[in-house]
Amino acid sequence: MNLELALRMTEAAMKQAAREGASISVAVVDEGGHPVSFQRMEGAEIAGPVLAQGKAYTSVALRRSTEDLAELTAPGGELFGLAGDRFLCFGGGIPLWADYGEGERVVGGVGVSGGTITQDVRCAEAAASVWRTR
Repeated sequence: MNLELALRMTEAAMKQAAREGASISVAVVDEGGHPVSFQRMEGAEIAGPVLAQGKAYTSVALRRSTEDLAELTAPGGELFGLAGDRFLCFGGGIPLWADYGEGERVVGGVGVSGGTITQDVRCAEAAASVWRTR
């Protein structure tokens, strides 16, 4: 992960948000969950910066999309009780995998907040596609 690529990723997420009619915050983090790039669109919600970074961190720490965690952390779920503190378990966070394949090594993550969950997921996917096609 480098700054130039992270900035391209945040731009892709914001372009998707504009198409969606959403105002978002987007964060790209490195393999340790540390911020590399962050942008907040004008008019984005006040909680967006914290939520976007939290989703990106969670996707790196747990090596899975935050969208996949909603069911797992619900009552009766395998990871019930995990949500809270730094772990955000609703859509908008996507881990970024090293070139040698999923299941091997997460090298970063992207998190988006400000739209609906569906919009956040689509914006995060737009950013992740920049990673995958770099």
